[in-house]
Amino acid sequence: MIRGFNDVLELAKKKGAKTLSVAAAHDKEVLLAVKQANDLGIADAILVGDKAKIVEIASEISMDLEKFEIIDIPDIVEASAKAVELISKGKAHIVMKGLVDTSIILKAVLNKEAGLRTGKVLSHVAVFDLDSYEKILFVTDAAMNIAPDLEHKKQIVENCVEVAHSLDIEIPNVAVVCAKEKVNTKMPDTVVAKDLEDMNKNGEITGCTIGGPFALDNAISLEAAKHKGIDHPVAGKADILLMPDIEAGNILYKALVFLAGAQNAGVIVGAKVPIVLTSRADCETAKLNSIALGVLMASKK
Repeated sequence: MIRGFNDVLELAKKKGAKTLSVAAAHDKEVLLAVKQANDLGIADAILVGDKAKIVEIASEISMDLEKFEIIDIPDIVEASAKAVELISKGKAHIVMKGLVDTSIILKAVLNKEAGLRTGKVLSHVAVFDLDSYEKILFVTDAAMNIAPDLEHKKQIVENCVEVAHSLDIEIPNVAVVCAKEKVNTKMPDTVVAKDLEDMNKNGEITGCTIGGPFALDNAISLEAAKHKGIDHPVAGKADILLMPDIEAGNILYKALVFLAGAQNAGVIVGAKVPIVLTSRADCETAKLNSIALGVLMASKK
């Protein structure tokens, strides 16, 4: 069982280093994370961005730039395009967002000429290490899809299950989270939750066990599930929380980080390669954890 990010980092070490292509790499927290990942033997990196700023930051953090290739492109749009091009040419395995807006890096990834599209929905997978939970917890989607319908949620689940598999979680438990644990036609997300469970039972969604609808408490607490008389393999044992929409997902994400003090990681899934994408408010530890997650995904591919 993967209990926390120490286990994730150890697993990434065993898989061997992958190469990051960092778009707009002139960011202190990003470079700190890249330095740590390299020191741990998890990742190499090609740094695309403003070379003068990269050199200045590297001096501040005692980062040996002799270990890294630097491509001097100060413009963030051009840097993002170049970072993606390096992936297309097989020179790197993982795209990493630096000091650039998410929309810009994703536009570069989705450019048809880049060849990174798969036809699948792109979705965000957040991973949390909580003192109050016995294993790592996945939350999706907290950053990409605003109000996904049934088909989109199916793909979001499949994307997240792919991430869980890269962490050697063979059959993750997926809890479809709603405001209550009973189907109510006036609450469409509860209907979708039951549909997803049925699709899993019918073999339309594989590699996991899906249950829903669940309220958050009975998705992660056996005691709460028992108290409400819920008898389901996923109840109280969720690995993955599928959120009803971006607002619920984003609120839970930030509550876990800023109120519960959880360590976290974040990646975008659905392209041909993982995209390490964290919030600008995330610290270098979150970025390091995200790199490790990207390395595991790239190793699985």
